[in-house]
Amino acid sequence: MIEIKKITKTYKNGDNETHALRGVSFTIQDGEFVAIMGPSGSGKSTLMHILGALDTPTSGTFHLDGKDVSKLSDDELATIRRDRIGFVFQSFNLLPRATVMRNVTLPLIYAEVPEKERERKARKSLASAGLTEDRYEHKSNQLSGGQIQRVAIARALVNDPSLILADEPTGNLDSQTGDIVLGTFQKLNKEMKRTIILITHEREVAEHADRIIYIRDGLIVEDGSGHSKRIIEHAKQKV
Repeated sequence: MIEIKKITKTYKNGDNETHALRGVSFTIQDGEFVAIMGPSGSGKSTLMHILGALDTPTSGTFHLDGKDVSKLSDDELATIRRDRIGFVFQSFNLLPRATVMRNVTLPLIYAEVPEKERERKARKSLASAGLTEDRYEHKSNQLSGGQIQRVAIARALVNDPSLILADEPTGNLDSQTGDIVLGTFQKLNKEMKRTIILITHEREVAEHADRIIYIRDGLIVEDGSGHSKRIIEHAKQKV
């Protein structure tokens, strides 16, 4: 499903260059639940932006479902984001005075999906995200943090994307609520076979995934399960 080959990303500011990614390569298969973990400044946010078709690499290739995303135009990238990727953010990014249903159907309104079909898809997504029906007409500012994040998950699901990209989705939640939200991702992965990439700086959050890719200084230094990791020797070499 996802194939990253020798991705680099360099930011230039006058004569200064910052090498955020230094030749990253990996593959993620359909139905995997993968955590990309690293400290601040490791390059994980840059990698997340490339995986989410929000940015393009300086060099290297990124294939999503066989399509080379790294070569697409801005309009083509926007189409990929709309149709193929569901985003869940730390800050939720919901409209606070809009109802749950309105927040979830918003991507479908932009896609000009008919009203009845919008409601059907929204209800299906909300049920999959584990939000009870008695909350559907509540405004998002009337919900708990965990309920708000479930609405955000439902919104990410509503266009039936092939990939869900979750950026620090428990960062604004207490640990107990965070575990509930992470359990929702595990359920979506196991029962609905959704491919999920979780971006985090916390090991205990990453261990909810089946595979952890650890990035540091723009290089992958670990790639494996939470119990058995292999060290990527070439990551220790200078690029």
